[in-house]
Amino acid sequence: MRVTEKGQVTIPKEIRDRLNIGPGSEVDFVADEKGARLVVVAEGKSTSDEEFATWLKSVSGTFDTLGMTTDEYMEWLRGPRDDLGPR
Repeated sequence: MRVTEKGQVTIPKEIRDRLNIGPGSEVDFVADEKGARLVVVAEGKSTSDEEFATWLKSVSGTFDTLGMTTDEYMEWLRGPRDDLGPR
């Protein structure tokens, strides 16, 4: 595999199928004396629309951006974008 600039790798389909890794699955890389191993932490679990709606209702209103707009908050969170020219 080639590692991207963001440190990402693609797990080959054959390995994903064999380890039952799908969208939402959690994996970890564990370093050992031979290098590193991929360990499946948890299989992906699909959530029903009703379960999601219940969760969304339970967290509604719990996030405070301190008056920042979405764009201001994202810039604060991520830092300024370096792929854009001066504004």
